[in-house]
Amino acid sequence: EQTIRKRVYAAMGAGLIPLPIVDFIALTGIQMELVNSLCKIYKVPFSKDIGKAVVTALVGGGLPVHTSSALASLVKNIPLIGTTTGAITLSIVGGACTYAVGKVFVQHFEAGGNLLNFNPEKMRSYFQNYYKDGEKIATEVSSKK
Repeated sequence: EQTIRKRVYAAMGAGLIPLPIVDFIALTGIQMELVNSLCKIYKVPFSKDIGKAVVTALVGGGLPVHTSSALASLVKNIPLIGTTTGAITLSIVGGACTYAVGKVFVQHFEAGGNLLNFNPEKMRSYFQNYYKDGEKIATEVSSKK
């Protein structure tokens, strides 16, 4: 739980990066580092290529989440209001998405799974449920700042 929580905070911070697309790249890196850390905890072999493929398939399959992350990043191009709105939105979306990624992989690894037998299609509904939980957590964290 602590491993996930630290990356959620990092993801929320990445959402505050004022440069469009750079924030999105940072978020992806944080999620990959999270999966790598969870692999170490569960003694599951990690491959950067396979990890990237399964995380992309999981997050990309939740198209509204993926699209809202990209749009929040691009909204930062709008002078004044866009930077603030995009940063707040991507901060919450990024935190929620990272939380969901972490929880899904913990569930998969605790069931004895590894990166090679991870099935994004089967895990998508879990991802969406965890995403909703992550939104609540990220919103609470952002309101305390």
